[in-house]
Amino acid sequence: MFQHETKIRVRYAETDQMDVVYHGNYAQYFEVGRTESIRQLGFTYKDMEAMGVVMPIVEWHAKYLRPAHYDELLTIRTILKELPDDHRIEFHQEVYNESEKLLTVGRVVLYFIDAATKQKTSMPEVLKAKLLPYFNA
Repeated sequence: MFQHETKIRVRYAETDQMDVVYHGNYAQYFEVGRTESIRQLGFTYKDMEAMGVVMPIVEWHAKYLRPAHYDELLTIRTILKELPDDHRIEFHQEVYNESEKLLTVGRVVLYFIDAATKQKTSMPEVLKAKLLPYFNA
């Protein structure tokens, strides 16, 4: 299993009139978690796109358990429970506040797509090689 954490501070513009993070902002929080988790491996989305592979989101789910508020430092935990063996990758994500209370859980599914043909493809071998050690137990 691969797991990574990144921090995000809630900005004023991300909250609504009730001083709660607007639910649509979690899509961006999850994206930051995913991109930073891949970056931590020494690979980036930009690297993947240069290789001719793009990753559209095909599913996005979130369950809001508790609100996040302005100026809170959030921890976005990104988890890969399985090493992808085809065109599909599934990220599980959790958002915690500074008191380590679980605020939101989610799941995001993306496909590896050949940018030129728009057809499904497998995960780039360089990314697979970086993830493999986390799944060899």
